[in-house]
Amino acid sequence: MAQISRLMDENPGDWDRHTHRMTVLADYLRASHLAQSWAKREPHNASALVLHAGTLLARGRAQGGLDDRAEVTRSCLQAAELAPEDPTPWVVLLGAARLERWDQSQVFGLWNEVLARDRWNREAYLNMLGYLTPEEGGSRVQVLEFVDALSARMPANAPCAATELTAQVLQYQSVLARGGVEALVAGNHWGQREATQALDRAVRTWARPEFFHHATALADLNLLAYALMAADRRHEAHPVFEALGGTVTVWPWRTGGEPLAEFEQARRRAAAGL
Repeated sequence: MAQISRLMDENPGDWDRHTHRMTVLADYLRASHLAQSWAKREPHNASALVLHAGTLLARGRAQGGLDDRAEVTRSCLQAAELAPEDPTPWVVLLGAARLERWDQSQVFGLWNEVLARDRWNREAYLNMLGYLTPEEGGSRVQVLEFVDALSARMPANAPCAATELTAQVLQYQSVLARGGVEALVAGNHWGQREATQALDRAVRTWARPEFFHHATALADLNLLAYALMAADRRHEAHPVFEALGGTVTVWPWRTGGEPLAEFEQARRRAAAGL
């Protein structure tokens, strides 16, 4: 608990890393009672409370629903009261709202609470993107409007910079999932104007040293490498794989099979220019 507490309290005010650490720890501890024990031992510690809520959310994602929505809400609201400047309680609540399909008015209320504390919070943007997809009850139009509004004002190297490309990869993978003829021609997606422009913007800058500073930069480079290979832009993918240095994320590579095997195969193809 002492080690987790020190980690959660490092880099005060760096909400990008704070959110990332909480998310990773919550997923790692979801089958454990450690976070719950910490919250009980230190009921006035905002980090303990939000990590406890985060583990309940991570567990809920794994099983398709929350065991105790009231406990997640209580812990997050108490943490928000103790640390009013911290966006992570609102990020966890936003994730719970997405999982449980709360009304849009409630979801957007939570979304605004996050933005008031951390304008470019990556986890919040990806949750909202998922919430608005057709697969989760939204629509393609809502996704496009959301991405367009973000792109118009977001700094190019913001922590949430990958939201636009994530939307394109999700749409591409939804076509693949249909199977049959549609899956065979799914690559045509990357010839559409919006998809091409998203890739063009990313490939110009993302792999440059020091362009990204946020905690999940390597996850975003994995996304770019995957998208470039799906679009058959292999020569452009090669420097992205070089920048990754062998770091592999489960998503989006798991769509084609075992993530590490898919990554290595794609990297070899990019290096050979095949």
